[in-house]
Amino acid sequence: MFCSSFLGCLMQDVELAKMSLKPNGLFVKDLAQESILTEARYGSVSRVYVVCEEDGVMREEFQRWLIENSPPKEVGSMAKAGHMVMLSKPKELALCLQNIVDQYH
Repeated sequence: MFCSSFLGCLMQDVELAKMSLKPNGLFVKDLAQESILTEARYGSVSRVYVVCEEDGVMREEFQRWLIENSPPKEVGSMAKAGHMVMLSKPKELALCLQNIVDQYH
């Protein structure tokens, strides 16, 4: 069932989240183009990547591929975090983001 990827979410929250989904043009073959992931385009922005270990949409292997092909300053990880981490682990996400702000501000 769809809800299994939203650990700890109420079914009403899952239904509300599903209603706000929009089509997205993010495809692996598009990201594989060398002209997209360049120092001038994305590399010039300081980034921290937080891997969501239980993301059912962007599997961890794909997240690691993104990290390898466009390295951020730092890589963190959230255990038991699904794709909609703001729904499944909102407090942990807020703490993680606050730690990043504190470190790089």
